[in-house]
Amino acid sequence: MRFVRTGALVAAASAIAMVMSVAAYSQDLPQRKEMKRVDLSGAQNMEVVSSVSTFQPGDVFPRHLHHGVELGYVVQGTMVQLPGQEPTMMATGAPIQNLRDAVHGGFKVIGPGNLILFTVHSVDKGKPLYDWVK
Repeated sequence: MRFVRTGALVAAASAIAMVMSVAAYSQDLPQRKEMKRVDLSGAQNMEVVSSVSTFQPGDVFPRHLHHGVELGYVVQGTMVQLPGQEPTMMATGAPIQNLRDAVHGGFKVIGPGNLILFTVHSVDKGKPLYDWVK
């Protein structure tokens, strides 16, 4: 009986670990490719994450926030559309700046061509890079 109970506990712990790893992965975007992640010197419990994200026409970039500051650059611009609004150009060369916990994103890439973003996040360690907002 004790052997069965221990086996059930191990199985439950394994299932929880698997769900947690899937949940952590689901916090990220498949379009984002992380380039580098380093500790932020002089700031305990913070890190700097640089990434390149490539969105194809039809991709949706959900509304989200970060637990820190996001800076970046539009490497390749294209038309994007926020819900209920006309398409607008996200221009090549445009700067990106979002402050801590500022909700942003929520657009669909219209095209033509891909939207390519280079971003640098200075964020709290141990928290997800993205927190999705409905």
